[in-house]
Amino acid sequence: MPQRVRVKGVAPKLLLKRTNPVYPKDLRKQRIQGMVTLSVGISKDGDVIDAKLISGHPGLGQAAIDAVKQWKFKPYLLDGNPIDIQTDIAVNFSLAND
Repeated sequence: MPQRVRVKGVAPKLLLKRTNPVYPKDLRKQRIQGMVTLSVGISKDGDVIDAKLISGHPGLGQAAIDAVKQWKFKPYLLDGNPIDIQTDIAVNFSLAND
């Protein structure tokens, strides 16, 4: 696998399609909420290659990973060429709308 370049803060600017996470019912019932941070690999085609939890509740993290794996990004260009990147993405789970 080619090496990925680590970039910060580009994900929101490159995001084309976002799928919202499904709030786990048991965690919603327990009133567990908060931010989870994922380390995400994005291919030169803009597809999510992998995602792993860096911080946050593991149950919320898995829901965030399941959603983020469906996201689609514009290719990240370096010197005009699309490349694979590694970046962090934060997903917030809030019960404010309940």
